[in-house]
Amino acid sequence: MSDVAIQLIGALIKCVVVIGALLTIFAYMTLIERRVLARFQRRVGPNRAGPFGLLQPLADGMKMAFKEQIIPSKARRFVFLIAPSISVFVALSAFAVVPLGDTTAWGNSVWAHALAPYIADINVGVLYILAISSLAVYGIVLGGWSSGNHYSLLGALRSAAQMVSYEVSIALSLAGVLMFSQTLSMVGIVHAQVNYGIWFILVQPLGFLLYGIAATAEVNRAPFDLPEAEQELVAGYLTEFSGLRWSLYQMAEYINMITVSSIAATLFFGGWTLGGLSGIPGLPIVWYVVKVAIFLFIFMWLRATLPRIRYDQLMRFGWQVLLPLSVLNLLATAVVIAFGWPWWISGVFGLAVLLVGGAVYYARMRRNHPLTQPTQDEIGLLLPQSVRLVHIEAQALATNGTNGAISANGSKGDKSGASAEAVEAGARP
Repeated sequence: MSDVAIQLIGALIKCVVVIGALLTIFAYMTLIERRVLARFQRRVGPNRAGPFGLLQPLADGMKMAFKEQIIPSKARRFVFLIAPSISVFVALSAFAVVPLGDTTAWGNSVWAHALAPYIADINVGVLYILAISSLAVYGIVLGGWSSGNHYSLLGALRSAAQMVSYEVSIALSLAGVLMFSQTLSMVGIVHAQVNYGIWFILVQPLGFLLYGIAATAEVNRAPFDLPEAEQELVAGYLTEFSGLRWSLYQMAEYINMITVSSIAATLFFGGWTLGGLSGIPGLPIVWYVVKVAIFLFIFMWLRATLPRIRYDQLMRFGWQVLLPLSVLNLLATAVVIAFGWPWWISGVFGLAVLLVGGAVYYARMRRNHPLTQPTQDEIGLLLPQSVRLVHIEAQALATNGTNGAISANGSKGDKSGASAEAVEAGARP
């Protein structure tokens, strides 16, 4: 058998394995997220279907398969049917260049290279991921547009603006890593981290934080899940979808979460490595799985902790905060590379920017929500003129309480009645 045939067979086998693995992980991520959210909210979560609730994904899949598939009368039928499949196809395609191990993870034979733990290692891997992930907006926009529903269309347009806005920040935040590694290959970036003897999180702390925030918005996860804001859009672009077509959109969202977590683990945390290229001998995938699992847990943690922000806040944050910081990080990295300075200067600069940004944010929070109670004059400035406050000293209250004791005939003292009338008159507009 020729080497080309072996490579083709190996690629086909890896495609089947990766697709099956991603679909299985998606199914159990829904269960894990529900259990994690239940723990955050002091509940039990799903635990009835099978031992420890492990058959809950199977029950959910059967329920979705037997639910009625509704197509609105005003929907554009063909586009309505294929839109969810576009989102899933794009999500699966983006994972093709994510490496789970080195080229020689299984040995040096022809079959070992053909079955290397990644589908393809192309020299523009990062560019491929950015290009493919930008197509994800088509599935959402076409789904909302084809539904024939104004709420769905508005959610789709929100998604288009949101994903386009944050894709710029994602690309710029990753540019610093590409400049230090001098390659666009995902495997080559891991090799560069081993050659430096560090993870690029130490070189690009600011870039990592910017990427994490922008990637959360890119996959429409809380607190950036505006395209499906149920408080104002019913369910956004998902409003008219039900059954399996609805579950396809959920599948695409979770697979995108796995992909962006894999990119973070590969570009900033050494991928499958932990001190060396081989990782655990014979099991390079272990460290990769551990790192990705941590990032997926952070996604769930954010959903349980942070409320959904407003749409104007979302766009303002993307264009006025993330984008300028991404450009600043890129310029600082370019200066370090151009002058041949040591890598730690870039890391120190990133930490300094984070500290300054944190201090500014803390100062603004304290200004808007002061720790001390406002004075009466400050309260008077905040209240409308129709509201009048009566300030009663503690000593006066004690005196009135003593003089206003109930007498033998059941009537109160004059001062107590006067005080009550004064309070009532002060509260009356």
